[in-house]
Amino acid sequence: MKSKHFLLVFIFSLIGLAKLWAQDTLTLHKALNYALQNSEVLEKARLDILGGQYKVAEVKAGALPQVDLSSNITRNLILPQFVLPAEFMGGKPGEFIAIAAGQYWTGVTQVQLNQQLFNQSVFTGLKAAKSSEEYYRLAAEVSEENVLQQVASAYYQVIINQEKMKVITANLDRTQQLLTMTTDQYQLGLAKKIDLDRVKVNLSNFESQKQELLTAITQQINLLKYYMGMPIDQEIRLPQKAIDELQYHAVGFHADGFNLDRMAQYKALKSQESLYQYQKKARIAEYYPNLSLGANYIYNTQSNRFDLYSSKALNYDMSAVTLTLNIPLFDGFARRSRVRQADIDIQKNRQDIRNTSNSLKMAYENASNQLKNSLSTIETQRENKKLAEEVFFSTENNYRNGLASLTDLLTAETDLVAAQNSYNEALLNYKIAQIELIKSNGNIRSLLLNN
Repeated sequence: MKSKHFLLVFIFSLIGLAKLWAQDTLTLHKALNYALQNSEVLEKARLDILGGQYKVAEVKAGALPQVDLSSNITRNLILPQFVLPAEFMGGKPGEFIAIAAGQYWTGVTQVQLNQQLFNQSVFTGLKAAKSSEEYYRLAAEVSEENVLQQVASAYYQVIINQEKMKVITANLDRTQQLLTMTTDQYQLGLAKKIDLDRVKVNLSNFESQKQELLTAITQQINLLKYYMGMPIDQEIRLPQKAIDELQYHAVGFHADGFNLDRMAQYKALKSQESLYQYQKKARIAEYYPNLSLGANYIYNTQSNRFDLYSSKALNYDMSAVTLTLNIPLFDGFARRSRVRQADIDIQKNRQDIRNTSNSLKMAYENASNQLKNSLSTIETQRENKKLAEEVFFSTENNYRNGLASLTDLLTAETDLVAAQNSYNEALLNYKIAQIELIKSNGNIRSLLLNN
């Protein structure tokens, strides 16, 4: 009973470890979702959207009533004086006297209201503000697409280089075994010193390649973390079977055709075009008259003591309503210059749209062609790898039996490593082309569904 209990505990422990391993393994799906939540680039894009919303609120405020309250207190150190004819005060004609005016302490409190009744610039700005919200949203979508592409490309780069590491390690083990065998043969007088040295050189080369590849993998993993927005010192582990899934999926890919209107980058530029159009209309609107309604209420208080706003002070108030019409006549052609500047922005944006359209179309065509070529290359390199393996193992067997030279064996080994790496490179080129194709087709988010 105790042994059965121990066995059950052991089995459940293994299951728990397997689940923990699966949870800790960074799949492409997890990497992409992590990037969506933590990428600094996307966080900045989200802040741009939030900032755009505040800009809209700011523009809307221009069409709402503006109310201000101001209050000030003044201590007159020397009272102002009025000069009057002395005869007004019973003096001699032709003489003048100075009479102090006002009190030593004065206070003024004012409430002022202003409401735009007609201001074409403000109304055009409201339309532009609403359009800017869409632009910031599309700009964030462009950033998201770029981040997804960067993360996916970096992820598969790491996968392929890890597979290259397996190739180097396997060949390093074989070369180590060959060195041991050649050393024994040399000690028995069955091999030459130059043969032993050549095997040592091969072993040294493989060790150098392994060290270089380790450095490259570390750098690429750090780059992947950077694109994801993950701390560089955080440990990650990629699935061991990722290369198998990559080989399984590299059998064909169907794209649903190029559609420019589906591209976030293109849509963002079109939205920016609308913003520039509104900007031009806002400049033209500066030629229009504007009409505003104003009202104010003023409360004055004066006293020779600091008892303002009390019953002992002299208090009085006033109020007025004003209707203001402002007609722009001449400003030295400043408005005309601003309109022409807006025209230039529109023309530059049109050139950006044209250039981006061609660029996106080119990216799609290049990725489509690269994908087709990669599929063909994968099949060729798969056959080459299989053939190189057969040649190597056959040559290795012949060498053990004295039917092949060391030169033949080392050449076969070199050809095998080259074929294995070429096959892995073909897989990487295929996946990079596939990612570029779905991005240039506006479907990069499909990576979140297919992994």
